[in-house]
Amino acid sequence: MILAPANFENKRFTVLGVLMLLLSALSSAPVCAQQDVEDTAKPDAIESTDFLRQMQFEAVDSESADWIHWGDRKDKFSNWTNHSNRLIPVYTFGISLKKYRGKESIYRNKEKLEKLYGHVPRDTYNRSASYFDQTDIYRLQKDAIESGKKNVILFVCDGMDWNTTQAASIYKNKKVTYTKGQGRGLTFLDYKAKSSSFGYVVTSPYAKSADFDVDSQLVSSVDEPSGGYSPELGGKTPWSRPADPGYLLGKSASKGHAYTDSASSATSMTTGKKTFNGSINVGPDGKQLTSIAHECQEQGYAIGVVSSVPISHATPGAAYAHNVNRNDYQDITRDLLGLRSASHRKQPLVGVDVLIGGGWGEVKEDDFKKQGTNFVPGNKYLAEADLNEIDVDNGGKYFVVQRHPGEDGAQLLADAALLAATDGNRLFGFFGGSGGHLPYQTADGNYDPTRGKSQADRYSKEELGENPKLAEMAVAALDVLESYKQSGSRKGFWLMVESGDIDWANHNNNIDDSIGAVLSADEAFGKIVQWVEKNSSWEDTALIMTADHGHMMVLDNPEALTGKK
Repeated sequence: MILAPANFENKRFTVLGVLMLLLSALSSAPVCAQQDVEDTAKPDAIESTDFLRQMQFEAVDSESADWIHWGDRKDKFSNWTNHSNRLIPVYTFGISLKKYRGKESIYRNKEKLEKLYGHVPRDTYNRSASYFDQTDIYRLQKDAIESGKKNVILFVCDGMDWNTTQAASIYKNKKVTYTKGQGRGLTFLDYKAKSSSFGYVVTSPYAKSADFDVDSQLVSSVDEPSGGYSPELGGKTPWSRPADPGYLLGKSASKGHAYTDSASSATSMTTGKKTFNGSINVGPDGKQLTSIAHECQEQGYAIGVVSSVPISHATPGAAYAHNVNRNDYQDITRDLLGLRSASHRKQPLVGVDVLIGGGWGEVKEDDFKKQGTNFVPGNKYLAEADLNEIDVDNGGKYFVVQRHPGEDGAQLLADAALLAATDGNRLFGFFGGSGGHLPYQTADGNYDPTRGKSQADRYSKEELGENPKLAEMAVAALDVLESYKQSGSRKGFWLMVESGDIDWANHNNNIDDSIGAVLSADEAFGKIVQWVEKNSSWEDTALIMTADHGHMMVLDNPEALTGKK
């Protein structure tokens, strides 16, 4: 169902929502105060006051820049658009990393390394390793639950490596705020909570890829194990200059280690196991892995998943689903919503309690090759029959709210969250613009991207007004999840929040989009900690903020991001 004012007539629609409906009826324009950037932000029309957009445009146009490059070649602005094997920062609040980093690092223990990778990878054992492994993030969450935490929040900023974070801090503060360590100048860098910690992890997968059948969900073969990390080649810290930049990109044939994709890395964080790239909670042996969300659910915790990109992309999918192929979107969504799927044909999973994300309006008529014979033409992420089945109006468990023409997306979502919480229903929110994601915020806070490797996105005023922001999605999820605890039906909650647009921007080699996405994530972080301070405490809540992998953006002149001549 599409949740519009008419659907609210018998559902205690809020006064504000009714007023919005009346205003909408009196005007032919959608409810939105944003500028129509589709009409004003032409590719060649660069505002002189937006210096970073101008710099990005010129770098792409000339294919060179003296202040930045992407890849291992300094002489060419864009020479790499994929992930890297960089060490990735981890920021924790309400829980400590002491148990995993430094002398406790798994990389100082050959027996643990062999158990992790299936062997001890070459050049990976390091008796002085300060870093730990991405799989430890699963154990960190498990520790939080076992120590009595009522709420666990995993905030994944997809593709946000140390270099990307530093760039955002420099731009925001108009000065080079740090050159090593945790850093400062952003909310999540400066905020202090009980047992706050900083560390960094290796993200390398078990193997690069595997052969599988999406219909049978069987893995027939897996590449030779190729994960690992060489501190001598890649750097001992995230801020170290690598001795061999090509190593981080898998270009050093004799000593290369595989870099992860978002599916494998998210599986590491949610199950504590390494697997092959493309896998959603399926191990190298083809067996389904139990995620921390499953464990929490079995113990009486509510489960929530929020993303700024499509609901069944790799990171949100790996919070809960099982699939041999990250591109089997409709089946991954079925797992998230507790429906029968290719991986759970007889007995479906229970489903998450809150799912809010993108993918709305993305139509695909033929995706059988990637999604298997049970693919249903229509929305590529969610079959219409599945949407109808979960709807509480049809006897399902979810109060459904979708992007709707002319309606303020943030208000629709807030109203839906209130109603779901009041009635004790689950909540499903389905939003997004062109490409399935929320509109990109650029570095200056506007929504007027210039181009990267691909052409610039263009956002209409409808797209801007009819979609909530990531921060608003996160708060809506928190409110509904907390309502279960307050009613006594749940012990607490586990929530994943993903800022997926950072990754999309970095793939596109667009620093303006990338910084804007980090600042959008920083805003969401601020709203989350405000919620914790108001509704809970750091004695009861653990928040882990990290990325799933890095890219290969290199700032050759960090001062350029200050805008000072």
